[in-house]
Amino acid sequence: MKTAALEKLIWALIFGGLLAVGLGIAVQRDAAMLGWAMVLVGGAAALAGAVLIWVRSRIEDERRDTPT
Repeated sequence: MKTAALEKLIWALIFGGLLAVGLGIAVQRDAAMLGWAMVLVGGAAALAGAVLIWVRSRIEDERRDTPT
């Protein structure tokens, strides 16, 4: 996977996960189980994005390896 695609996936997971967490908190007033499910899934997505940031930091950048 190219680093640009990985970075797009990271930000989509983080912001989408946090959006789902916020919506889940709002939904909890009317449907508690659905709200908690949204909070858990959103939190897992945001956590996956954070882990991918760590993975991205460990990947060697192709631009650094090529001589100028």
